[in-house]
Amino acid sequence: MKPEQSPADSAAQVRTAVALAYQAGEAAPVVVAKGRGLIAEEIIARAEEHGIYVHKSKEMVALLMQVELDRQIPPELYRAVAELLAWLYSVDAQNPELRALGPPNK
Repeated sequence: MKPEQSPADSAAQVRTAVALAYQAGEAAPVVVAKGRGLIAEEIIARAEEHGIYVHKSKEMVALLMQVELDRQIPPELYRAVAELLAWLYSVDAQNPELRALGPPNK
């Protein structure tokens, strides 16, 4: 017998995802996709298919979900996103073979 779930429990299990893109010369990264539930699952699946790192931070996603689609992130998030990007670039530079291998098979 399964315990009953409250609406709050069900809502807590729904995945949320935000995709950012940054091009050299732009002032800040842009929110290019975001969603909950099935849309979030699709965003994550496509990122993984293309070997794009998926960072799992509920706090960061909650902040980025407030940014409108196709808008640059606000200055208040520059530092947090810059630190994440710097870390990703350093990991990528230290492990070029991971990029060559592509995404892991599941």
